[in-house]
Amino acid sequence: MSITAVTCVKNEGPFLLEWIAFHQCIGVTDFLFYSNDCDDGTDTLLDALAELGHVQHLPNPAEGRNYQMEALKDAKKQKVVQDADWVWVADVDEFPNIHVGDHSFAALIDACGNPQTISLNFQFFANNEIDTFEDRPVIEQFTHSHNPDLWCGEAAIEVKSLVRQDFPLQYFGAHRPFFQPKVKKKQRPSWTDGSGRDVPHRFLVAANPRRIRRFPAAGSRSHATLNHYALRSLDSYLVKNDRGDVNRENRAFDDTYWRERNDPAWEDTSIRRYLPALRKQIETLKSQGNIAQLHEACVTAHKARRDALLEQKEYRNMQKHLRRASKLPPQEEAMLRDLGLLEEIL
Repeated sequence: MSITAVTCVKNEGPFLLEWIAFHQCIGVTDFLFYSNDCDDGTDTLLDALAELGHVQHLPNPAEGRNYQMEALKDAKKQKVVQDADWVWVADVDEFPNIHVGDHSFAALIDACGNPQTISLNFQFFANNEIDTFEDRPVIEQFTHSHNPDLWCGEAAIEVKSLVRQDFPLQYFGAHRPFFQPKVKKKQRPSWTDGSGRDVPHRFLVAANPRRIRRFPAAGSRSHATLNHYALRSLDSYLVKNDRGDVNRENRAFDDTYWRERNDPAWEDTSIRRYLPALRKQIETLKSQGNIAQLHEACVTAHKARRDALLEQKEYRNMQKHLRRASKLPPQEEAMLRDLGLLEEIL
């Protein structure tokens, strides 16, 4: 069975080998990377991995700012996607944590009854009060998340999707595929959550614009969940902010994204079962060609960028602010304040 993972990256060099090795461990056979505007060695490392046959690497074709959707539009035309039995669209901070069988994608597909699509709900992992970037597996370091059934007071949580080749595809979305509008009701694709249950009808047909990327997570994680490490260390989060459009001079830093994903209420270390195989596969990749040296160059560039950012007052202020920030998501804090319970909680 062939499985192609499709992803977009910018300055993710230190995290590439872990993500590739992890996905190789769960059965991904091919990788299609799109990169843009990298200055930390990400593109050089991907080119070297491509030369060794581990991945395919293309420049992002986007001419404007819609990088991900333009890349996914292009991916649909690529042979590595067209020839795959399954396609997995995800980011390099997202790791499927499969609870059944041998913990592979194949075991998940079997447990879900071989549907045409499986959508896994995010489980956002908090920062764990880790300030310093370390070059060791992300899945080992960050072990606390929100209650898996609730996030920021919402029962519906976003997903990423594994798509079978015979899905009547109109186009790939970043979170879920969309089927052709002329598909008859009885021919709509079979589609399950991470427990093998049919996804809600309104999600299936994308009937509600606000919910086309999510559905209730309660009961949906029996076979698998999707660990999402959107924050990582505080060092890496600062670099992540710099990677995007950040210009904080003369305006207050908005900590909403951080606080929404830094809820440590729930401990979940189950993904650590992959660590022995993951470490072995990372070392296998590093042993080939100049991969180890290129990875180390990415790590060095990541640390250097952190140091450069912390020479700027706005980033030092951001660092201090995030260290002190409440671990209650803003929505939950507002609700507790309205109920007069906030002081009791704090």
